[in-house]
Amino acid sequence: MGLKVAFQMDPVDAVDIDADSTFRLAEEAQARGHELFYYPPDALSYRAGRVVARGWPMELRREKGDHVRFGLEAEIDLAEWDVVWLRQDPPFDMHYITTTHLLEMLAGQTLVVNDPFWVRNAPEKLMVLSFPDLTPPTMIARELRAIRAFKAEHGDIILKPLYGNGGAGVFRLDPNDRNLAALHELFAGFTREPLIAQKFLPAVAKGDKRVILVDGEPVGAINRIPAVGETRSNLHVGGRAEPVALTERDREICARIGPSLREKGQVFVGIDVIGDWLTEINVTSPTGIQELERFDGVNVAGRIWEAVEARRAAM
Repeated sequence: MGLKVAFQMDPVDAVDIDADSTFRLAEEAQARGHELFYYPPDALSYRAGRVVARGWPMELRREKGDHVRFGLEAEIDLAEWDVVWLRQDPPFDMHYITTTHLLEMLAGQTLVVNDPFWVRNAPEKLMVLSFPDLTPPTMIARELRAIRAFKAEHGDIILKPLYGNGGAGVFRLDPNDRNLAALHELFAGFTREPLIAQKFLPAVAKGDKRVILVDGEPVGAINRIPAVGETRSNLHVGGRAEPVALTERDREICARIGPSLREKGQVFVGIDVIGDWLTEINVTSPTGIQELERFDGVNVAGRIWEAVEARRAAM
């Protein structure tokens, strides 16, 4: 039986069909006979006990410049749909958090993936704090004095926004750098959120590995190599994807965190591993499906849908 599947995501007509993971998930859903509906986060609302969304039925094709066809605009009651995918990109701000509260109201009626309660309560740069022995030295703080002390202890650090994404606002401060106070002032000027600092890992020169887990089990990895002169390896900022095998350490990390992810309803997760260290657990809008499928020849989107369909059938 086909499912009725709604995607809460950034504009689908603007995605890169050769890289976007949400497009690939929707494409696979269509191939499995599921009905697709798209709506942007701004079109989600609560009204008189109902969680509704205004958007469009959609049909996808793998044809650049003509990859989506929309049906007539409609308002749907999400409680009448089988699956909702929470797939808009961060920043993880109050708008994003509000959508998780609204989608959480569908519990017991509609399967929301990933589970919005835990997306909200354990976003990527915070979930890793539950596994301090797997991570490099890490600090979350807003006070400049505290961050100064962390830098004095570790010398070479990475400083970035706690709720950012895609490599935006990520800085390396080596032992000779004198910009910490200026950067702190810059961040404090436009946000009240804390910052996250981590000890710099030289192994990043060999790549920042993205390991994809489906319902807590690793299905493969890609290696993201930073561009020459860059510290960041994110594909959004020029990083290069390469095939890579899972190591024994990668599997050890996954074995530790997998049961927690599965229990928390985090079906599609992408973790970041540099050398032997876990740096992020990405649950909001992880990427990497298409690159992994090209390298390994595995239908990762199909594996994800098998897990989603099983969870839906068990409801």
